[in-house]
Amino acid sequence: MASNQASNNTQQESKFTLSMNHDMEQQQICLDHQQVEEKEFDYSKRSQWLRAAVLGANDGLVSTASLMMGIGAVKKDIKVMILTGFAGLVAGACSMAIGEFVSVYSQLDIEVAQMKRDNKRRNKIEGDNEDEKNVLPNPAQAAAASALAFSVGAIVPLLAASFIRDYKVRIGAVVAAVTIALMVFGWLGAVLGKAPAIKSSARVLFGGWLAMAITYGLTKLIGSSGL
Repeated sequence: MASNQASNNTQQESKFTLSMNHDMEQQQICLDHQQVEEKEFDYSKRSQWLRAAVLGANDGLVSTASLMMGIGAVKKDIKVMILTGFAGLVAGACSMAIGEFVSVYSQLDIEVAQMKRDNKRRNKIEGDNEDEKNVLPNPAQAAAASALAFSVGAIVPLLAASFIRDYKVRIGAVVAAVTIALMVFGWLGAVLGKAPAIKSSARVLFGGWLAMAITYGLTKLIGSSGL
């Protein structure tokens, strides 16, 4: 009897130990899975910000280059061309910053209102909201990032044309610099968006060329008509 009872106790202890080990393994698996999800979420957020920055830089590049090409179609003076490009950089950066600030602030208002409704339903205490407040969008940060990204793209054609006096060489330098930058931005956007790099770069490149060609052609046509 004593041996049977000891045997039963040993079996129960063994089952309890196996159960504890199994629970610990399950908890470790859950923790590892949560860490992987957090890393993927962080990467997703970073890639979205980087992709938005690339698109903003591409906007600055194409709009400023097209503006400079348009004024260059009727005015060969380097000073006029540079001032026009600089004005486009400042105006575009301000427009991007203000638009992003208003957009993100509207998003912030919506998220704060939703958080307040959720907190009322769940009867949460104020201390539970600290982590949520840390992940809310920052309108000022978004506005600064948009303005900076636009300016980075817009500075490319300005630098390309700044030190070249000859009109034809200056136009060629702007087109060459913008072409290289468009290919780089297209490739970066494809990598961040996990899209085919060649197709994306070609699409961005032809889009930029088309914008510059249309602006140059229409401005040349209107300028030569004497309007």
